[in-house]
Amino acid sequence: MRVRSSWQVTKSVWHALFMREVLGRLFAERSAGFWLFAEPVLFVAVMVSIRTVVQMMDRVGGVEMVPWMMIGLVAFFMFRDGMKGALRTINSNQALFSYRQVKPVDTVLVRNFVEGFVRTIVLLILLLGLGLLGFDVVPHNFLNALSAWGTVWLLGLSSGLVVSVIGTMVPEVGRIINIISLPLLIISGVMIPIQYLPHNIQELLVYNPIVHGIELVRLGFFQGYWTFPGVSVLYLYQWILAMAMLGLMMHIRFQSRLKAK
Repeated sequence: MRVRSSWQVTKSVWHALFMREVLGRLFAERSAGFWLFAEPVLFVAVMVSIRTVVQMMDRVGGVEMVPWMMIGLVAFFMFRDGMKGALRTINSNQALFSYRQVKPVDTVLVRNFVEGFVRTIVLLILLLGLGLLGFDVVPHNFLNALSAWGTVWLLGLSSGLVVSVIGTMVPEVGRIINIISLPLLIISGVMIPIQYLPHNIQELLVYNPIVHGIELVRLGFFQGYWTFPGVSVLYLYQWILAMAMLGLMMHIRFQSRLKAK
């Protein structure tokens, strides 16, 4: 019998988990795939309707409001689902931990990869739809937009590594994470342009790493887009690195307890 290397075993585990997560994410419920597209579309429709009624701005930072908001929403949902999905993934895969090759961290990594993959496909389809409606959605700087999109996914992954351990060991934390999702949506510059807020509020919101990720994606997409001062990819990567290291150390330290849950 041929002995497989550690990498070959890990790759096989990730492939099996990937197929399981994709099928579960898209087909676990009859309308699961539908809501992937409907959620951001409905959010934008509601906000555009409010804007029309109260005669708010048509452009944000020099770009049209609809694509500005759509890109921000899908990017935020990718981060949110990566973080919240990690809360459930260890408990939902407990049966697989009877195989010693499968570790809790594998389920979190694969789940976040699936979320990033699915949300990227959703973004491409929505951008195609906006393009057919006459909006300019071709990225101004493709490499910058792609790298910023990747950093938002990494932020969700690093956050998921931390909350997956804490939320599995202390279930009450999962409820808190679910509660703060809506406030995070509001203070992350997804629907409310932070560059138009008072300076003292901007100084507080700039500490939120999600803001930096979403604004960097928009800067890559839109030519001439201007945002508030202080947006930094370095600050974002500092958060990613710190949370990823903390999350991985927690998975190593509490692996046996996570498997026993």
